[in-house]
Amino acid sequence: MADKMTKRDWFEEIRAIVEGSDYEDVAGALEFIDHQVELLDAKAVKAAERAAAKKADGDDLRQTVLGILTEEAQTADDITAAIGDETITKAKVVARLAQLCKANVAEKEQVKTEDGRRVMAYRLCDISYSADEAE
Repeated sequence: MADKMTKRDWFEEIRAIVEGSDYEDVAGALEFIDHQVELLDAKAVKAAERAAAKKADGDDLRQTVLGILTEEAQTADDITAAIGDETITKAKVVARLAQLCKANVAEKEQVKTEDGRRVMAYRLCDISYSADEAE
């Protein structure tokens, strides 16, 4: 299957066809095409702004999760309960924990619970070494 063409791709194709044709209002058609491409650009900028705002909202929860983490291993259920907000789900907490693990701020390990289940537990990384020791 061929790659899917975007609206921008279609407008570029139409532009090439119009430029090569003997259509009587080529300038008007090209102006319309250019305007449509500008609208697509503006839409992309707005979408990027919304994505940045949404990402900033997620940072608040990540900071909350980071504030709850200690050097003692805690499960995602424990961390979710410690937040105390019913609108915050375990999945949201696990996503923020994964971000913290990827940034080497937190680490995860598998632990066995009292009822015999194996679950992931998270804790702050030991960052007591200096930059010279890391080299």
